[in-house]
Amino acid sequence: MIFYTDEESRTLRTAVYGAMLLVSHADPGPVLEERFAGLRALSYLSPDLRLVLGGARPSVPAGTDEEIEPVVLEALRSSVKTLTAKAPEDAADFPRAVLAICREVAEADGVVVDSEDAMVARIEGALAL
Repeated sequence: MIFYTDEESRTLRTAVYGAMLLVSHADPGPVLEERFAGLRALSYLSPDLRLVLGGARPSVPAGTDEEIEPVVLEALRSSVKTLTAKAPEDAADFPRAVLAICREVAEADGVVVDSEDAMVARIEGALAL
C-alpha cells in the first residue's frame, strides 16, 4: 500500500467524486441511479485507490457547478501528478478508470446527452498531462 498524505488523499477523493458529480450535474436526471452507478464503477480503480477513497468522507467542493468545475479539474491534474510520482502503475490506469466511472454515471439513465459528453471530454482533458 502506498502512503498518501492527508492532502493527497483529499485531492484524490475530490478528483474522483468531483468528476462523478460534474457528469451527474451536466444532465439533471435520476440522481440516485447516477450516484449508485458511480459508486459501483469505483471497481475500475485499483484496490489501493479504493482504500484511499473509502478512508474518509467524499471530498467535494461546495458551490455552483461553475465554481466546482475548475477545482475538480485541478484535483484531477494534481492526482495524476501524485500518482505518477508515487504509484506509476496506478497513474497509468487512473485516467481510464475515472473516464469509465464518468461514462457509467452518464449512462445510468440509459441516455447520454451532449452536455454529459462535453463534461466527460473536459475531464479527459484534465487527465491528459
